[in-house]
Amino acid sequence: MGGARPLRLATYNVEWFNALFDDAGRPLDDARPSARYGITRDRQLTALRTVFSALDADGIMVIEAPDTGTKRSTTRALERFAASAGIRARKAIIGYPSETEQEIAFLYDPDRLTVHHDPQGAPAPRQGGHDAPRFDTAFRYDLDADGISEVIRFSKPPLELAVTWDGHPLRLIGVHAKSKAPHGARDGAELTRLAIDNRRKQLAQCLWLRQRVTAHLAAGDALVVLGDLNDGPGLDEYEKLFGRSGVEVILGLDGPPELRLHDPHAAMAITQRLGVAPSTARFYIAPQDRWFDALLDFVMVSPDLCPRATWRIWHPHDDPAIARTPALWAALLDASDHFPVTLDLAPVESAAPAPILGP
Repeated sequence: MGGARPLRLATYNVEWFNALFDDAGRPLDDARPSARYGITRDRQLTALRTVFSALDADGIMVIEAPDTGTKRSTTRALERFAASAGIRARKAIIGYPSETEQEIAFLYDPDRLTVHHDPQGAPAPRQGGHDAPRFDTAFRYDLDADGISEVIRFSKPPLELAVTWDGHPLRLIGVHAKSKAPHGARDGAELTRLAIDNRRKQLAQCLWLRQRVTAHLAAGDALVVLGDLNDGPGLDEYEKLFGRSGVEVILGLDGPPELRLHDPHAAMAITQRLGVAPSTARFYIAPQDRWFDALLDFVMVSPDLCPRATWRIWHPHDDPAIARTPALWAALLDASDHFPVTLDLAPVESAAPAPILGP
């Protein structure tokens, strides 16, 4: 891939982004409460404009993007937001709309990238298919080894994009995998049952995605898989029931090197189960009155891209450059409960990886 400067891609899960727009896609810049606790809508929007501007990315995979439905449009809302923020990434695209008010969308600079929705796989029959079916249909897999395969669906189908950068092709897959949180549990037994069931569904989605990844790598495609996997190695006690995390499945660590993806933050978490580990999200746990950090957001790349790749988690408490930029530090905490992750890809002519660009 050519170009005079690195290509910067980002993934960013924006909490309650949908609640910041009216049905016409206009940002709600007022002092009414946002859906984020203790934050007004204008304060969250101001913070988001600061963060997106600081990222200065050529393309951002927006997780939990504004809704698309009979009255609302993801692309309209994001493009109006981009105009209000004055950022280069001003063109938006989505794939299959979700069953929720949270979409997966890609906001990009049309002067640097050519992008189109390019879903892979054949549509599965109603009862599902076993061989990497199209992501808006259904997948069958026997997760509990009882001889009966379950039907799995994505509530948020991954966004598959064919991207051209300076005449060279790149495949992107944006992902928001099933949450493992046991929402709605009324007692301890139900909490355990829901947690295991959600872990099973999340892992099945990762197995489905891994089939698609394998096909791309076998074809020699330059591939980036990015988004919120709602998972991380060693993140919960139920992982041992299934032997591996969804992150490890998507990376393909049990396969040959040429069919593996790489993310250095995932690699740290896998090899360093105890001690300091990277994180991309921060949640308040009310019963314990404390904050909990987790590694949930990833940017995984194919082997051919690794020599030219540099990653960065924009965590306000872990990144010294951000700590020296008070406005950005505060904006990251106001904007979302997740923090962006960026990938800089150096031009193909460059022998050294792209540098980490400051805010």
